[in-house]
Amino acid sequence: MIIGIAGGTGSGKTTVVKKIVESLPEGAVTVVSQDSYYKDSSHLPYEVRRAQNFDEPRAFDWPLLLEHLNMLRNGQAVEEPVYDYATCSRLPGQSTHIEPRQVIILEGIMALVDPEIRKILDMKVFVDAESDERLIRVLRRDVAMRDRTVEDLVDRYQRIIKPMHNLHIEPTKAYADIIVPQGGSNLVAIDLLKQYVLAHSGL
Repeated sequence: MIIGIAGGTGSGKTTVVKKIVESLPEGAVTVVSQDSYYKDSSHLPYEVRRAQNFDEPRAFDWPLLLEHLNMLRNGQAVEEPVYDYATCSRLPGQSTHIEPRQVIILEGIMALVDPEIRKILDMKVFVDAESDERLIRVLRRDVAMRDRTVEDLVDRYQRIIKPMHNLHIEPTKAYADIIVPQGGSNLVAIDLLKQYVLAHSGL
């Protein structure tokens, strides 16, 4: 069973995924992070890499992501790329070994964007949150973990994140089987997701 969990930057997707994983039997779930599948741009100068728009579909390596999801569905392990936000590139020669499980969760801002990816998803989820809440979460996360300044992040939010969200991410809500408002704090929706997975995955 492959579940796609999408939503805007800072919407609470990771929290939702974590709570679903914690609520299911140990070892039953494997998580694939769409963020790991940004195109490799290590050949470009750092300033060019840093200035890239990471919030549009062409930033992702869709063929590789689709290949890996199909491999996991067919019971084959994959080597997920390791993407470094500090250098804005993949780490050469490094990967994360991912074993196939009964439940595979694809998490990412554009998990529901690509039509070929959508075709293989058994369940499509969109995690929703107010734009001001998402901005606060992005500021807290990226200043602490991704070597960004508040000024850089506010500028990027206004120039890129917000317009790209409205253009590419928000419309994919229409493809969702379930919409989870209030992100990871919506325990009722998370429990419903858990019950559905238990009923349809053979766990």
